[in-house]
Amino acid sequence: MVTLQSKWRYLVMLLAVQLVVMALLSREGNQRRVSYFFRIFRKTEHTASPPHGHNGTSGGDVYANLSAPARSAAREDLPYCPRKSPLIGGPIRVTFPSGLTLSGVERKNPLVTRGGRYRPPDCEAKHRTAIIIPHRNREHHLKFFLYHVHPFLQRQQLDYGIYIIHQAGNYTFNRAKLMNVGFREAMREEDWDCLFFHDVDLIPEDDRNSYTCETVPKHAAIAMDKFGYKLPYKMYFGGVSALTPLQYLRMNGFPNNYWGWGGEDDDIGIRVSLGGMSISRPSVNIGRYKMIKHKLDTGNERNPERFNMLAKTRQTWKLDGMNSLDYELISREYRQLYTNITVNIGTEEGLHPTPKSAAPADARIPTSSSTKKEKQANAAGKKTPDH
Repeated sequence: MVTLQSKWRYLVMLLAVQLVVMALLSREGNQRRVSYFFRIFRKTEHTASPPHGHNGTSGGDVYANLSAPARSAAREDLPYCPRKSPLIGGPIRVTFPSGLTLSGVERKNPLVTRGGRYRPPDCEAKHRTAIIIPHRNREHHLKFFLYHVHPFLQRQQLDYGIYIIHQAGNYTFNRAKLMNVGFREAMREEDWDCLFFHDVDLIPEDDRNSYTCETVPKHAAIAMDKFGYKLPYKMYFGGVSALTPLQYLRMNGFPNNYWGWGGEDDDIGIRVSLGGMSISRPSVNIGRYKMIKHKLDTGNERNPERFNMLAKTRQTWKLDGMNSLDYELISREYRQLYTNITVNIGTEEGLHPTPKSAAPADARIPTSSSTKKEKQANAAGKKTPDH
């Protein structure tokens, strides 16, 4: 007969077995948790940094994994590049190295050829993109731009070229007209699929921000650091935009009559709508840009007429644009990192304005409307100088 003492003995043994089992399970669970932690830790060491805002990361090196493979002898035998480049890594750390020189940028980009041209060495690119940059007195910004953008584009396995459109002289800067010049001169050289119109002081921060065109015009710079990485307003189309040649011509290109800072971006955004198109944008986590800080340039003062001009865009967009573009090509230089195109774009009075002192006393000053009609008529038969 089982005594009370035996019952207690069995109960203590049962509790002891349960405690041992629980200890073993707890030890095994802890081991699994520790093992899982180390697997995650090892994995993050070998993969790209997570998106901005996650764990405080600032992104990876834009030159990472861009070793220079030997060029293939016969490009016609190359396979097409994959739909998604294996070099894409996500967020990029944007830095401005002290003592940076253009020769140093050249050494970092050995596969970039004369004129700032590049093609992937081991596959045939599916996309051909021209980068158009309006420029004057921004050489300091340009070297940092080239330092970052060349490897950024190579990571996307693009066939690309970089065009710097330099405004000659000291007259008021005209960003939009220079971009019209860039479109015409770039398309004379190559049958580009896509054209990116790019401010020289904006550096992309994520290589998932694809520098290819879409079925509608694209505004790529949706999140700039100067705006707190937010879109300032719905119709904003400034900084970096992308259009196919057909989209560009459908909206008659960009306006030629915005001299000085401001207004042309909004005019361009309105033209997109008037051309029957919408605007596409990447997500705010991907379309991020860092601006190189600078003061307002001399010769690029705020345009006091910009708001009045914007109010008339619906009446002017078909008259002022690619169909009224006039300029003189001064020089075309094929430098190692870019093609430099220097042009005379004149003033509000035209390419070669007549000095007021030389005009007859009773000469009539043409109205802005008649001037536009004259330009439009001349544009039909006028060509810029051959090169």
